[in-house]
Amino acid sequence: MSARADRVKSFRTEHVVVGFDIEKLKAPFLLRCGAVLIDYIILISIPVIFLLINRWYGEDGAKLFNNSISNAGWLITILVGLTNLLIFPVLSGQTFGKMLTGLKVLKTDGKKPSFGSLLLRHLIGYPLTALTLGLGFLPAVFGQKGRALHDYLSGTVVVFGKKRVSKEEVK
Repeated sequence: MSARADRVKSFRTEHVVVGFDIEKLKAPFLLRCGAVLIDYIILISIPVIFLLINRWYGEDGAKLFNNSISNAGWLITILVGLTNLLIFPVLSGQTFGKMLTGLKVLKTDGKKPSFGSLLLRHLIGYPLTALTLGLGFLPAVFGQKGRALHDYLSGTVVVFGKKRVSKEEVK
């Protein structure tokens, strides 16, 4: 009976990405721009909504920007921004905009990126891409792999489509 238990324990299943090819699965640049635009709209709408609430309560001038309602709006904006740019990508490889457009951030081998890779991508890669005045996006536009500067720095790629998963027995 214990020999059978040993045989059962020795087999486990592992998810393996079938046919992962960066060039075939790369996300179209305009779709990536659409995902960023969705993220931006969500993020900027929060302080705007709180500004409108302040106006509805009759606040004007300096009081419009310096009161508890406005401060709550900025706090919620910061929390939503951190959640969207760090927590969602760590858990699912997607920001809210990427979820809506069907994009996902993966390592170049098709595996889920590590927390360190995503921190590097978002906290160092994005600012460097921005500091190049947008030139860091050119490899994503013209390159065959569709990777921008922040993708190269973190070893990631943004893909479009669903992956097929095969269960293989691992001994």
